[in-house]
Order: sequence, then C-alpha cells, then structure tokens
Amino acid sequence: MKQLLIVVTIFATLALNAQQPPVNSPLLDHLAGKWLMQGTLGKQPMTHEFEAEWVLQHHYLRFHEVSRVKNENGQPQYEATVFIGWNEKTKQYGLTWMDVYGGASSQSIGLAPAKDNELAFVFTDEHGETDFTNTFTYDPKTNTWDDKLDNVEKGVAKPFARFKMTKLQ
Repeated sequence: MKQLLIVVTIFATLALNAQQPPVNSPLLDHLAGKWLMQGTLGKQPMTHEFEAEWVLQHHYLRFHEVSRVKNENGQPQYEATVFIGWNEKTKQYGLTWMDVYGGASSQSIGLAPAKDNELAFVFTDEHGETDFTNTFTYDPKTNTWDDKLDNVEKGVAKPFARFKMTKLQ
C-alpha cells in the first residue's frame, strides 16, 4: 500500500508540473460574453446567438453558437460548441469545432498564430492541405468582431459565411 501511495504521489507531481498555466489572452477575453451574430451563409441571411466563457480552470474559452432558425423538429437549424485553447510551446491557438454535422476529423481542429486583434484559424484535410479557414477579427474601437469563413480549394479561398458580432452584455 505504501508503494502504491508513493507511485500515485509521483504521478500526481509529474502531472502538476506538466500542466500549462491558465491562458492569459486579452484577445480571447474580448470574445468572452454574449453576442449577436448577423450575416450570410452563402447568400442566405443568418442570425445566430453566440455565448463564450472561460472553462476548465481558465485553460479554454468555450463558445456555444446557436441559430435562431429552427428545423422541422423545433431544434436550432445550426448549433456548435467550440473550445479555443493556447499551446505555449507552439505559440498557437488551437480550436476544436463540434457541431450538428458531426464527423469529428482533422477538419474539426484549426490552428492560429498569435496576433493582436485576429484569430486566423486554418483547418487542414487528411493530407495536410488547407481546406477551410475561419478568421475572427476584433475591432477595439467598436468592440465588435467580424467572423469570416472560407472554403479553400487548390489554394483559393471561396467565401462560405460572413458574420458581424455585436455584444449583447
């Protein structure tokens, strides 16, 4: 029993030492809160509600995006839960996107370099080629965000969706 306690203590100490500190990102702090997303998906006008909060001891910003339009079952036509974290070693933000379309894959994970007012996430296919981008751009003068989503085919970006986010609270 004493040996088991020693082993558990060693692993607990190693785990604590390996843990990154909580994320310190003024940019992500600006994204926290409740937002109204208005824009287009293709040529269709869309309105979504967006709520972001720090979770898991301030290691991830989780946001929940929900379409105001309902499907035939009375559920939101679109819904997503997304986690954004920071990797101190690579100096990149990582984003994991889970939505009503399912099918978790490499396309569900995007990476973005650190920039002052931009989170430019790049998603790659199974061959490592960029196939989708999602760029959040913060405007500190108006306290708004632009969210630009593009499909990328053979290196050429094609608009998928454009949203303007305005803070509700």
